Amino acid sequence: MTDIHDEFERSKYFNRSRIDRRSADALVGLAAGLAADGVVSTAEGLFLRDWLETNLAHLDDPVINLLYSRLSNMLLDGVLDADESLELIGLLQGFSGLSTEKPKAGDHTFTPPNDLPFNHPEPAITWDGSLFVFTGIMAYGPRKDCQVLVEERGGIIGGGVSKNIHYLVVGSIGNDQWRHSTYGTKIIKAVELREAGAPIAIIGEQQWQRALFG
Repeated sequence: MTDIHDEFERSKYFNRSRIDRRSADALVGLAAGLAADGVVSTAEGLFLRDWLETNLAHLDDPVINLLYSRLSNMLLDGVLDADESLELIGLLQGFSGLSTEKPKAGDHTFTPPNDLPFNHPEPAITWDGSLFVFTGIMAYGPRKDCQVLVEERGGIIGGGVSKNIHYLVVGSIGNDQWRHSTYGTKIIKAVELREAGAPIAIIGEQQWQRALFG
């Protein structure tokens, strides 16, 4: 199992002795700026891909490789569809460390939470006939590919969090800021439903991958 989330923390990209800090600061700024309005257009995606190729493609870095490869795959057909735009926003948000939501009254400082509300102990995953919903960015790959793996095993993909779903799978990238993320509302809703007695399990990507691949 590839744990790309840990690679964010080990990344040479953030080692000041290994890279040009001007490029580093510029990319973080670009990521934050593109994600700020909650929409990434095709033109913006093309601009970011070309910028990466021109400025940072020479770096053998897992974070940049992840961002560049996902973006390149999204743009193979020359268009960012709505799902791809949403996934890219999540990647940019996790990369820049900033929220795509506007600050609310009473929000003063940010403390990274370490309390993702996964089920404990970890529940067994039953595929056939179970309803799955994904949220966040999956280290395994694009959400569409993750959904195919579930469907191949007899699972069903849900359109949103409800009392009828069995598993909410939380992607492993950038989830240390889940309360300040656009996907945090799904997790909070799932917690509320679980506490009300709905048979919903909140699981992390690592457990999901172990169930798939051992």
